[in-house]
Order: sequence, then C-alpha cells, then structure tokens
Amino acid sequence: MDEENNVSEEELDNIIVLNDENGEEVEFEFLDVIEYEGEQYIVLLPTDEQDDGEEVVILRVEDTDSSEDEESYVSVDDEETLTKVFEIFKEKFQDEFNFVDDDEK
Repeated sequence: MDEENNVSEEELDNIIVLNDENGEEVEFEFLDVIEYEGEQYIVLLPTDEQDDGEEVVILRVEDTDSSEDEESYVSVDDEETLTKVFEIFKEKFQDEFNFVDDDEK
C-alpha cells in the first residue's frame, strides 16, 4: 500500500470543502462549532500548505430554507464577534493547541 494515499477515515471526516469568492474549492479542517449570543460559528483551519500562519477561519452557520440537512457558512465582518468566538475557542482547546498571541510574534 502506498503510504502517501494512506489517509485515515477520521482525517477525511474532518475535512470540509468550501468555495471561495472566486468559485475555487478550498479545503479546511473542521475544528469546532462555537455558540455565541444565540448563533453558531464554525471554526476551520485551512489545509493549504502555503498558509504557514496557522490562522483559523471563523464563519457563521446559517440554516438554508431548502433542506434541514443543509447549512451555509457566512463570513463574519464584526471584529468584536470574531474576537469573542476565538476567545471561547482558545479557552476550550487551550490544552490541545499552542496559541500564540499577536504580542508574542
């Protein structure tokens, strides 16, 4: 068996493919769903090897009217909301990730 193609099923379950503003498919690793002020936010990590900044992407989860099983993800423009959601995420996963504050860069 070729080791390069040996990807565990768990890893595949955590991969989400979204379309960017140019219609290009982009893969993300699903990290968590955070609830904040009655809304749900999905926290994703880009799988792109070129993104060495290890920055997460936070999108608001929006149910679609067409199906109960479908969700769409909307970008969040409010910096305060993004900061609060990320703070909740950091607190929840403080033992699993090595977070670097902007002050430490």
